[in-house]
Amino acid sequence: MFGDTATVAALWWAVIFAGFYHGVNPGMGWPLAVSAALMERRHGALAKALSMLAVGHFLAMLAILLPFLLLVFLVDWQTEIRIGAGLLVTAMGVYLLINRRHPKVLARVHPTRLVLWSFLAAMAHGAGLMLIPFYLGICDTGTQQNGHIAAQTLMGNTVTKAFAVALVHTATMTMGGGVIALAIYFWFGLKFLSKTWINLDVVWALSLFLVGVFGVLLANIDH
Repeated sequence: MFGDTATVAALWWAVIFAGFYHGVNPGMGWPLAVSAALMERRHGALAKALSMLAVGHFLAMLAILLPFLLLVFLVDWQTEIRIGAGLLVTAMGVYLLINRRHPKVLARVHPTRLVLWSFLAAMAHGAGLMLIPFYLGICDTGTQQNGHIAAQTLMGNTVTKAFAVALVHTATMTMGGGVIALAIYFWFGLKFLSKTWINLDVVWALSLFLVGVFGVLLANIDH
């Protein structure tokens, strides 16, 4: 029991860490929030832009997690589903390592449509996929329950957990990106940003690969 509790706690911390990691990544949009605030010359514009990015990111997380919620009901196939999800995340990481081009569709979205841009950016970069191994691990019913009892348990709590994972992740993402956006807006300015820009594409792809491998290993250990 203690081991299961510790594992779930560790997975929740992974969700939180992933949120901060997504937040500090410029590819998730905080530079757009800074740019919007500077152009409008209003402090409130920064908070508004960050909120719009958060809404788009939250919807993207749900768009990925909710389909897997349906698969979770297949209790007898939990291990296989978790292994398949881990392999999917790993494959996404490999794809992004090979294909370094940014999706052209993001450049076609008007800067004022930050909710849509954030949603598409999260989907294109596989941000939601990174949460799948953690989410499935949190929803794991264990091996002590039979199929019917496990299914009833899952039906009662997996929807709530999906929204909780997406909400916690998005909140920490907004905090991580928001701190950097505030520092750039109030102290450093966009010139500093242009001189110190760090390309995290390779780091992002590698992190997806590692999370996918972790998901496969965790599924086998729990099994």
